[in-house]
Amino acid sequence: WAAHKRVAGEHDDEFLERYYNDMDIVLVFSGLFSAVSSAFIVAMESNLSPDPNITTHALLTQLVLIGLGNFTAAGSTPVAPASTWSPSIASIRTQSVAYASLSFSLLAAFGAVLGKQWLGYYKSHRYGRGSEEERAKRRQERFDGIVTWYFDAVVQSFPILLQFSLFLFGIALSANMWYEQHTIAWVIIATTVFGFLFYSLTVMAALVSPACPFQTPVSTILRMLRVDSEIICKFCSFLV
Repeated sequence: WAAHKRVAGEHDDEFLERYYNDMDIVLVFSGLFSAVSSAFIVAMESNLSPDPNITTHALLTQLVLIGLGNFTAAGSTPVAPASTWSPSIASIRTQSVAYASLSFSLLAAFGAVLGKQWLGYYKSHRYGRGSEEERAKRRQERFDGIVTWYFDAVVQSFPILLQFSLFLFGIALSANMWYEQHTIAWVIIATTVFGFLFYSLTVMAALVSPACPFQTPVSTILRMLRVDSEIICKFCSFLV
């Protein structure tokens, strides 16, 4: 049992260190990305509200008409044209995607916090008290629970949420810039598409060869779902 505890301890130390580092990366990146995403949303807020200059211009127009004695024209001019204003469908869709990106980023951060709590609970309760045999059995029971409840897949889903959030942010940024300047929008679109294709290729490479160093959370979860190289080859032949 002493040898079992030593081997299990080495495995647990590696297991805990790996996931602690992953959760730290998710927390740091989600914090930085949420700040950038929030700044982008604030910059786009003006598209969802009427321009105050329009109301000011309407009021000045009325004052000029009244000063000229044209009361009929002044009465026909709306005092608050902003009351009839509504945001464009494109602005609403772009903002929706941007808010979805921010929501997924915050959800990933929340999941990372939960993940660190789960890991801390496992670390402090894996052995308990008792004889060497009882402690080893209790640790094995805890570890079997991790496997049974797909702890690895759940924790690996948090970086996926963050990556999906980044993809949505690229879409929102491209859509917003498209209505302002096409040339800059094409640069953003090209960068987003390149990043998506590069990530997809690394996932497929990891599925084709387990020895591939480009392992990602997506490839890990797909491998758990029994998606192997044969399915990838069939999919590629279908596209060709």
